[in-house]
Amino acid sequence: MSPQATAPQHPTDRPRVAIVTGGSRGIGHEAVKRLAADGYAVVVGYAGHREPAEAAAHDIAAAGGRAVAVRADVADERQVAALFDTAESEYGGVDVVVHAAGRLYLAPIAELDLAELDTLHRTNIRGTFVVAQQAARRIRGGGALITFSTSIVGLALPGYGAYSASKGATEALTMILARELRGRDVTVNTVAPGPTATDLFLEGKDEETIARMAAQPPLERLGTPTDIAEVVAFLASPAGHWVNGQVIRANGGIV
Repeated sequence: MSPQATAPQHPTDRPRVAIVTGGSRGIGHEAVKRLAADGYAVVVGYAGHREPAEAAAHDIAAAGGRAVAVRADVADERQVAALFDTAESEYGGVDVVVHAAGRLYLAPIAELDLAELDTLHRTNIRGTFVVAQQAARRIRGGGALITFSTSIVGLALPGYGAYSASKGATEALTMILARELRGRDVTVNTVAPGPTATDLFLEGKDEETIARMAAQPPLERLGTPTDIAEVVAFLASPAGHWVNGQVIRANGGIV
């Protein structure tokens, strides 16, 4: 007899729980709101922006949802373990991890400050490994890990060498971890946005630069945090559970 293809049956009687790192601003903040709207209890991870993280948790609670803000340096394994501990103690477990925390530093390779390189890679590479390690140990069956890269890995824009290299490391990790989690019914995917109207992207750019980048995709606009949060919500949901080990370039059609 040939094996019959059947979708796994995920528990439906327990509350779904999500951890979002970088949840105080930008794409992470929008992902927090989107997952809460889908009924998730959300642990809002933040590093240095306590007030918006706590405000997001307060707004979710005021609307009848469940959320708590927790400070954690994503490159510190003890703090990240405590972040996951909070999800388990407050809400009973972890189903989805969205690792949106990141750092951006731009400079030509010849002029790169190596101290900045170390700081960038500590957050973007080590931080991704630390979060992924805890996620691999703790996400329940039917769950998902969603990390973040950038479409610049493919576009290879001058000045983005250090940042692109750090995100290339995230992309390399994606399929490997998906395969290491064989038999766990946990998906691992990476979202690689194009130019997206966040504070991190807009900072230091003049109007001409922003307009030029907005004109690049066939849709002729910048992405929004909501655009990216919708992709996250799909990957986190049962509807997106057959997508695994992929890097999804959510960029409006830039090649």
